[in-house]
Amino acid sequence: MRYLKKPITLISALVIIGAIFFVLSKKEITVATTEVKMARANWDTGYFQAEIYKQALEKMGYKVTDVKTMKPSVFYLAAAAGDLDLWVNGWFSTHDTYIKEAKGKVKAVGNVMAKGGLQGYLVDKKTADKLGIKSVMDIKKHAKQFDSNGDGKADMVACPPGWGCEKVITKQFAELGLGDFINPIQADYSASMADAIAKYKNGKSILFYTWTPNWTVGALELGKDVVWIEVPYSETKSVKVPNATKSKINMGFGADDIRPAANTNFLKANPKVEKMLKKASIPLADVAAQNMKMNAGEKSEKAIKKHASAWIKANQSTFDSWVK
Repeated sequence: MRYLKKPITLISALVIIGAIFFVLSKKEITVATTEVKMARANWDTGYFQAEIYKQALEKMGYKVTDVKTMKPSVFYLAAAAGDLDLWVNGWFSTHDTYIKEAKGKVKAVGNVMAKGGLQGYLVDKKTADKLGIKSVMDIKKHAKQFDSNGDGKADMVACPPGWGCEKVITKQFAELGLGDFINPIQADYSASMADAIAKYKNGKSILFYTWTPNWTVGALELGKDVVWIEVPYSETKSVKVPNATKSKINMGFGADDIRPAANTNFLKANPKVEKMLKKASIPLADVAAQNMKMNAGEKSEKAIKKHASAWIKANQSTFDSWVK
């Protein structure tokens, strides 16, 4: 039996070496044909940029699986677990809590739009001027003006559960006692805003939360139809804001950076993707213009893909610099 030890050892070594080469070659093949598990936010004003980044990944040779639409609370959990790789609809600092909860498994990288996310509460300008409403606290005296269901509280279009802004609004309601005179509507945002716009067109007063870029401030023109009102929230400071009830107000929200967020292991395995995410960005005005097209009816998946392709063609050299 001792005479067989060397041949067996040699054979074992060859098997191990072969296995190593197989694993390495398999790894190379995997990298070359990597599937990116991408998601997008469940607010349609973020679909356009998601499609542009998807096409950039495909141009780089990645196969992007069916992009899943979901709320932030679900995305960050799935990304931390490795079930999803990335999305480009992160709002920071609003989504900072989700990153902390991911415990180093998800990180923000690059900027889709730096300081592009302005958020806050708005009132129709006619009512604000007539009743002297400058702050959300002034709503308390005039709650019935915004009451649609007869419960004595003002109705305000707010954020659906699972959105980062919903967490902030909940904290504001607790700190400022807003729940005593405001009823936050947390149903589907687009449907709720469509209802609010219809009320405004019928001469009724409206109160709502929104962000930019968003079609709402295209359908309701800032400074003409609606104005930002103050939210005296302790965690934010007063800033100069155009189209507000005062030249300097506390918006209740900081100006967020709209950023990609991705699974950290995915980024380590795909440094080219991380490099692209750091380089890419889209002008706020371009996103706002596309959002208005959606508001005008061009909101099918086919239309959004067409908008993204048209933007890429109009910005071809910039796009090409991302993916090289």
